[in-house]
Amino acid sequence: MAPARRWPVISALGVVQILTWGSSFYLLSVLAAPMSADTGWPLGWVIGGLSLGLLVAGLASPRVGAFIGEHGGRPVLAFASVALAVGLAILGLAPNLPTYLGGWLLIGLGMGTGLYDPAFATLGRLYGAEARPAITTLTLWGGFASTVCWPLSAFLVERIGLRWTCLTYAGLHLLITLPLVLIVIPRPPVRPVARSADAAPSVRLDGRERRAFLLMAGVLTLGGTVMAMVSVHLITLLQARGVALSSAVAYGALIGPSQVGARIVEMAGKGRHHPLWTLTAAMVLVAIGVATLAAGLPMVGLALVLYGAGNGIYSIARGTVPLALFGPERYAPLVGRLARPGLVAQAFAPSLGALVLTFWGADATYLLLMGLSVANVGLALALWRVR
Repeated sequence: MAPARRWPVISALGVVQILTWGSSFYLLSVLAAPMSADTGWPLGWVIGGLSLGLLVAGLASPRVGAFIGEHGGRPVLAFASVALAVGLAILGLAPNLPTYLGGWLLIGLGMGTGLYDPAFATLGRLYGAEARPAITTLTLWGGFASTVCWPLSAFLVERIGLRWTCLTYAGLHLLITLPLVLIVIPRPPVRPVARSADAAPSVRLDGRERRAFLLMAGVLTLGGTVMAMVSVHLITLLQARGVALSSAVAYGALIGPSQVGARIVEMAGKGRHHPLWTLTAAMVLVAIGVATLAAGLPMVGLALVLYGAGNGIYSIARGTVPLALFGPERYAPLVGRLARPGLVAQAFAPSLGALVLTFWGADATYLLLMGLSVANVGLALALWRVR
């Protein structure tokens, strides 16, 4: 496909990412409390729906990546739109808690087939070794998911109620994301027919590649744990240090713009440096931000800007580093395999954070986050030795 024709594809995927993230991962940030109040279901079980969905997404990811490697991402992303629509409709109509959790099983399938990793794999299958700029641009679009969908969710809940909000998102997937995928996302180029079994693309890894794979999986696991814990418990952690609720919310709002700003800086570099530089910088920024919070220094705003910037370019690195390490032929199936540990970690991380907060307090939670972040810097540096 000619480079000039990439913009419609990336833009369509960008809109899909905004609505997919906003109606799944970010949905309960706004809907959890009113849903618990409206239904009488325990808040922990309501939020547990997201953990269940992330677990399903993680379990499905390796097969999703393998399928995209063989057939391209178009059918997978289309399935994601339908699964999300049906799952959200179930949430909107659920008469009881088991039905609600069943809806999250389908939303989890939609997340596993529609969030960043399947989208990255789709771009890798379409553009091969030249997919890095497309992946970077797509994360810029995705950075606006909470900016667009949190206010939209709040507006819809206030005007039409939480159940109709879920049904509205279901309709948006059928009316917007599904047509965009089917109309704009092309079929992947046909790979040359292999002359022998040895010439066929293989996902087997040699010793050095296996070490790189395990290190990258470790980065994604620790990174997903830190991100999920901060996303769920940040306001509570800030309040435990004496920050007023309104100020804590204002500080938290700095993360989104910082993510987008850092991604713009990465785009301006136009891929002149190895993606491992992006990954290392991301882990260092996250570690400095978390360590500043843990130390109790009076620089909460700066700490969250650094954390947000690191988290923003981490999203890019998780797509571009595997492409550089393992090449385009094996990219899609390996991205699917790598996605599993990060998604599973995100599924359990909020519960881990709640446990540490309850029994050991905020200081121990800060120290845990700092330890995980510093360990991730070490894993990123170790990747340089095996690249």
